[in-house]
Amino acid sequence: MAAEAAAAGAAVLAERDAVAPSGRVLRGDESGLETKSSEADLVTDFDRRSEQAVRAVIGRRRPQDAITGEEYGTSAPEQASGIRWSIDPLDGTTNFVRGIVYYGTSVAVQGPDGDWLAGVVHAPALDRLWWASRGAGAFTGRVSTARPGAGDGAGGVDDAGQPGVDRLSGPQGTRAAGLLSTGFGYDAARREQQVSAVVELLGGFGNLRRLGAAALDICMVADGTVEAYAEYGIQEHDWAAGALIAEEAGVPMRRPLAADGAAHPDWCIAGDLGVPHEQLRPTPRETAA
Repeated sequence: MAAEAAAAGAAVLAERDAVAPSGRVLRGDESGLETKSSEADLVTDFDRRSEQAVRAVIGRRRPQDAITGEEYGTSAPEQASGIRWSIDPLDGTTNFVRGIVYYGTSVAVQGPDGDWLAGVVHAPALDRLWWASRGAGAFTGRVSTARPGAGDGAGGVDDAGQPGVDRLSGPQGTRAAGLLSTGFGYDAARREQQVSAVVELLGGFGNLRRLGAAALDICMVADGTVEAYAEYGIQEHDWAAGALIAEEAGVPMRRPLAADGAAHPDWCIAGDLGVPHEQLRPTPRETAA
């Protein structure tokens, strides 16, 4: 069901081609473009409609589940099941607006005990899916051919052996010849901290990539495209699906301690950075001080 919900959100994003078929930058009158925390922090009607589409699928199939989304916050029924969904309807909004293809819909589901049960990242402009369910492995395939297992409504099943589907096993190369992926926040002071930390980490890697979509960054560690990803201060909806996909691919994963990466910033790390995580700067304690 996570795949169905993510597909509904991604279908809204795929409408971009009808609005701007040449891939040009979207105008405000075409997308309902607005800003949030800064002039660079963007939201569009596509973000909102994508989240509405994801919520509609979940609400129809599992009406007693709670839902947390980037655009509409948390909603919980009176007789809640204990299951909670975390949605990023458009991860990579800036890329989307500018016609850069690295963006997608991210959907994850968490059980009553706090364990993440399933996650799907659907990137329509790349024709690419990544997905995982707890204990059943992580997979990737083309949107046009892959059909993640239906599972029991909270995720999927083991898709090993399905034509057009690859089981993920993480990076296979060396860190010294590999790529470190990262991202930078909208706040100038936060960005300065992030840049300083990445400069220190980069010495152990061959080079750096900054794609602009955290969910895709983490998935690309899971599939071995890049060797590691590290970013400070991202939100739960950015990492929820990708983190499970990376773990099920056998990639070491550090989730932030808090869901709110703005109020309680922490590191999100996928893969081997070559340094102990406790040596990373800034630390949450330093930032709070």
